[in-house]
Amino acid sequence: MIVFIISLVVGIPIAVALGLASIFPALMDPGFAADVQYVIRNMVAGMDNTSILAIPLFILSGGIMARGGISRKLFDVFAYLVGKRTAGMPIAVIITSLFYGAITGSGIATTAAVGSMTIPILTSLGYDKVFSAALVATAGGLGVIIPPSIPFIMYGLVTGTSVGSLFTAGIFPGILIALSLMAYAVVYAKVKGEDKEKINANLQELRSKGFSNVFKDSFWALLSPVIILGGIYSGIVTPTEAAVVSVFYALFACLVIYKSMKLSDIPEAMLATVKSYAPLIVLIALATVFGRVLTLLRAPVTIGNFLQATFSTKLTLLLAINVVFFFMGMFLDVGPAIVILAPILLPTVTAMGVNPVHFGIIMTVNLAVGMVTPPFGVNLFVAGPLIDTPVETLGKKVIPFIAAFLIALMMITFIPQLSLILLG
Repeated sequence: MIVFIISLVVGIPIAVALGLASIFPALMDPGFAADVQYVIRNMVAGMDNTSILAIPLFILSGGIMARGGISRKLFDVFAYLVGKRTAGMPIAVIITSLFYGAITGSGIATTAAVGSMTIPILTSLGYDKVFSAALVATAGGLGVIIPPSIPFIMYGLVTGTSVGSLFTAGIFPGILIALSLMAYAVVYAKVKGEDKEKINANLQELRSKGFSNVFKDSFWALLSPVIILGGIYSGIVTPTEAAVVSVFYALFACLVIYKSMKLSDIPEAMLATVKSYAPLIVLIALATVFGRVLTLLRAPVTIGNFLQATFSTKLTLLLAINVVFFFMGMFLDVGPAIVILAPILLPTVTAMGVNPVHFGIIMTVNLAVGMVTPPFGVNLFVAGPLIDTPVETLGKKVIPFIAAFLIALMMITFIPQLSLILLG
């Protein structure tokens, strides 16, 4: 662990740091079981899992949807429905992020796709540009909570937890967080005021098309999460098969229905997927080895004994873990944090009576908060350039949204039924 932490501090990439830490015990003790051959064998074993195919396929599906302008079609129908209410347009952005997250499973993709489209709209309607970017960056975190979530898939891979159960358990927490963000947006709008004249003019233009035409234009975009999640929850397809369906559906919607992509755009989308997935699969493979080396060193037992001796109740343990995850999320992306920490902590929390699915939700929501927490929240670095504003400035504006996020997190942590009620 010391080798791993020092490697991160000096700026070595996470995957390389995991590899160095994994082979360090064998370098110190040639008789240790985890030699170089062990590391290589377990890297291959860590990738030998059908479920892992869902990750690049959902990334590809999200990339195709982004190129096809699906986020704008989603936003139009939600703006039509709620735009006239107090903070109606920011609320429409949050709902769009919720639905777009149900297509891509990625917080970064949700922030980029929804932000590049909605931030100019919000600023043209009189909303502060930093507030608009902070709203999108925070709502982008819904992309890793609402199913199908790539971090849920990674958690399932490294812990053996059912990915389908995680997808089901993420529905209500995702909706609760969205409602919390909407509540702050309403408070902000009432305190700062809104330019109703500009908003009504924009809505009048949209409403002149008629709801039937707006809905018809958005229908295929709205149907995407229904097909993906409906197929999983009905048992017709597995999460991996649903990822395949999502790719073909994205191609059908963008090439045939909306004609917003050309066949010549597909190789570029596939190349972008490979560039995103290649570092991730190496990270998963090395994190698997790292976890197994720690198991050989009895680290999970040692850490578990320490936690059980320090925190005598489930409530105090979960509170402490929330604090740790919150700070870890500032420095580590969601994926690396999950594959490193989940296998280590899961035995301890389950021994204290925490459901593995509930723990996966807690962990992912915590790390989603970290995606927008200064100074290293990755969504801030995505949203900042969209308004040509330093991350430090954006980080200050995002604090009230983080507070709303944390209120929802506490409810999700200490009311497990919010996550588990749909599992029966």
